[in-house]
Amino acid sequence: MDQIIIKDLEVYANHGLYKEEKVLGQKFLVSAVLYVDTKLAGVSDQMEFSVDYGKVCYVIKDILTENDFNLIECVAETVAKKLLLKFPLVRKLEIEVKKPWAPIGLPLDYVSVKIKRGWHRAYIGVGSNMGDRMEYINQAIDAIEAQDDTKVVHVSSLIETKPYGGVKQEDFLNGCIAIDTLKEPEELLDFLMDVEAQAGRVRTIHWGPRTLDLDILMYDDLVMNERKLTIPHKEMHKRLFVLEPLEEIAPYLMHPLLGKTVTQLKEMIKEEQ
Repeated sequence: MDQIIIKDLEVYANHGLYKEEKVLGQKFLVSAVLYVDTKLAGVSDQMEFSVDYGKVCYVIKDILTENDFNLIECVAETVAKKLLLKFPLVRKLEIEVKKPWAPIGLPLDYVSVKIKRGWHRAYIGVGSNMGDRMEYINQAIDAIEAQDDTKVVHVSSLIETKPYGGVKQEDFLNGCIAIDTLKEPEELLDFLMDVEAQAGRVRTIHWGPRTLDLDILMYDDLVMNERKLTIPHKEMHKRLFVLEPLEEIAPYLMHPLLGKTVTQLKEMIKEEQ
């Protein structure tokens, strides 16, 4: 994407681990690279289609002067999140916070922390087969929407499906949700597990009945295989009750390992039946 670049914005503020830093203060330099599609602004010459870098600078200044941080890592995270939430045209950004007067007793130009953050598109499988299934799913959607760093983009229709895995139990309601989130994959997993727990989810029987099931199916085009989390979901391409609602909201979503769209994966299952 196009870039709007702010280089070494100078702010005098009181951050650091030492008492003297908090009392006397020091100079900080903040740089930002904002990834924005500037085409429409460039063609129309209208500010509403771009990001006001003057306002961005004042937001950064206010964060540094109105807060008290021990670490410049926290300064960078706070600036990044605030800018992404306040300026919706910014899809991702880079923030660098420099500390030229770092009190280490040795000569240097500066110490800095540089981070990259942005919005990610994730697809969540939802399911329930206990109690008021619709209410549990609606509560989950509301809980996701209530997060300041997560936005619900699409919600599929719900379908009723037979249980998967051979455990005798009631039929499921299943669907899919598309979200935009600032949460990293394992942050998102922890949050979704908290939502499940609040709905009374108990993990006692593998593939057993549950009040609420929330699975990360895809996260951008990320491929990861960690102890707690595998993305893409390792079973999604085998399950019609996942692919059918997912196709409704993202038919051309490409599986990054199999190289096939959701629609193609669904048709492959149907051909095998």
